Amino acid sequence: MRLSRAFIPTLKETPKEAEIVSHQLMLRAGMIQQTGAGIYAWLPLGLKVLRKIGDIVREEQDRAGAQEILMPTIQSAELWRESGRYDAYGKEMLRIKDRHDREMLYGPTAEEVVTHIVRTHIRSYKDLPKNLYNIQWKFRDEIRPRFGVMRGREFLMKDAYSFDLTEDGARVAYKKMFLAYMRTFRRMGLKAIPMRAATGPIGGDLSHEFIILAQTGESEVFADRRWMEMDTAGEGISYDDAAALDGYFEKLSGLYAATDEIHDPASCPLDPADIVTARGIEVGHIFYFGTKYSAAMNATIQSADGALIPAQMGSYGIGVSRLVGAIIEAGHDESGIVWPEDVAPYDVGLLNLNTDDTACTSFCESLYRDLSARGKDVLYDDRAGVRPGSKFADMDLIGLPWQVVAGPKGLARGVVELKNRRTGEKQDIDVGGILARLVG
Repeated sequence: MRLSRAFIPTLKETPKEAEIVSHQLMLRAGMIQQTGAGIYAWLPLGLKVLRKIGDIVREEQDRAGAQEILMPTIQSAELWRESGRYDAYGKEMLRIKDRHDREMLYGPTAEEVVTHIVRTHIRSYKDLPKNLYNIQWKFRDEIRPRFGVMRGREFLMKDAYSFDLTEDGARVAYKKMFLAYMRTFRRMGLKAIPMRAATGPIGGDLSHEFIILAQTGESEVFADRRWMEMDTAGEGISYDDAAALDGYFEKLSGLYAATDEIHDPASCPLDPADIVTARGIEVGHIFYFGTKYSAAMNATIQSADGALIPAQMGSYGIGVSRLVGAIIEAGHDESGIVWPEDVAPYDVGLLNLNTDDTACTSFCESLYRDLSARGKDVLYDDRAGVRPGSKFADMDLIGLPWQVVAGPKGLARGVVELKNRRTGEKQDIDVGGILARLVG
């Protein structure tokens, strides 16, 4: 994409309403535009990141055996009355009526809808297990939306729902999602720590929230130092190997980790020297809640002996839009965003420092074409009349992993500058070798 044609409305000054770093940088980098309290339009740069995160989530859910569906944003109040949650949910639920005076709601979650789908089509134990997931916009009418996409009213969420005949089967499904989440966050360049959590009004007796570490996190985290030193993504473990899954789950569940709401220094099993203290942000939450919804909504399964029993269920959420902000909170510096390579909106930023220089422009146009032809997504700053300092500032703000800087003086020596955005390292690369360096 040529920056001269792109819609990336960057800002030099930080908007006053932005309280945290991710909100400030998303507005300054032209990723989002607020249209109402806690409601944002996603502009091209932000949407590219949002889609990349969604793609990683999809790939890991598919890898774990889940199947994608798409459920509606507008749901029937009758389904929620069946589960008993309609009146209990509170003012966070946006309730509406259609022209026929039927009560509807903008879904804050989708347990009722997916239970209705499964009870309609799955009747026999032979059709289980199933795990259905949905990446869809949700709405919760927060009393005080703030912090940009970190706590907005409308948000994009991945919610998966497992259905099993037995409790043992449901716990296997839970452990599969536990592993899938650890792999998902690692691919985004994040260190995620799963922590035992209260199930709250969603019900059940088993729950973990996934916390990533960030200096500006909303919670204080106390964790076993071994979390920082080990690979937690479980590579080599098959989702079909129940014993390996169980061992992996028990190992990680045995490592101490707690937020400040739960941590008690007096009862902590670790020596203070073995504890890492940091700030953290919740980016995912998983629950096993048994028959809470299936029993209430008559989602019964015929077992091998002919008995009708309610399905055992679990639910598994990832805040897709929240992750955009969380990744920025975990990766930024004084100049702007520092994206991990797998979620960056573009692979490479190409800066033409003098568009009036024939040799400079000719080289940049050729490199732009060659990189694009080899599958690299390039943001090419070809803007005329813009000072080099402004080009550097905008590219650092946007935060692409690699920057190629082409100027007349360097090209006269036969080199361009390659900058690693994360480390800040700069090196001169021969013009004949820059393409191979970037495409590997």
